Formats: sequence, C-alpha cells, structure tokens
Amino acid sequence: MAKDFNRTDRISDAMQRILAQAMQQEIRDPRIGMVNINDVSVTRDLSLAKVYVTFVGKESDLECHQAEKALNKASGFLRSIVAKELDLRITPRLQFLYDKTSIRGQELSSLIDRAVKADKNHQSSDED
Repeated sequence: MAKDFNRTDRISDAMQRILAQAMQQEIRDPRIGMVNINDVSVTRDLSLAKVYVTFVGKESDLECHQAEKALNKASGFLRSIVAKELDLRITPRLQFLYDKTSIRGQELSSLIDRAVKADKNHQSSDED
C-alpha cells in the first residue's frame, strides 16, 4: 500500500522545490555558491522549517559554515518568496543547517572500497 502523505510532508516538498528555484535565481551572495537542498522538515504547527543543505565546491567546513550563516541571514528574504508561492496562513520560519551526511557517506563508501580491494590483494598473494 502506498504511503499516505500528510500535510507537512506536502508542504515540505513544495518548500524544497520553491527554495531550490529561488536560491538558483535570486541569491547572488558569492559566499553561498551552489547549494543542494537535501531535505526540508516542517514542524506540525508550521512555525519552523529546517532546511538541510550541502554546498557544492566548498572544500572546508569553515567555508560551509560561513555559507550556512549567509543563508540564515537571507532566510527572511527566502521566506517571503515561499510565502508568495504557497497559500498558507502561516509561513514557517526558515532555519538552514549544513548537512554532512552525503559527504560522510562518500567517505565511508571510499573506505569500504579500499578495504575490499586490499582484502582481494591479500587473498591473491596468499594463494601464490
């Protein structure tokens, strides 16, 4: 049976789509650069929306946290864009959070690949 989507899930999906488009077209801050929105989580009372983001091309955690601060400063502007697009009585306050899960996942995958390769090399040297 298909999962029933409740109202907050539908609002989260709509906000993710609107914010992705707005960040691409409206945000000109060079500290932010390219942003991937991983997830949007809206509270049941629609008072807060946590937006989990990763930054493309940012090498250090310091750069990512500076970009996160810049996004949080622009949250009022982005909230006004969301309010124009969505017909809600209350538009959630936006809180941007730097999400390391995809980066950490890539690191773990690389470690696993290296371990598997080393194990195969070890087994082939034992057979000789």
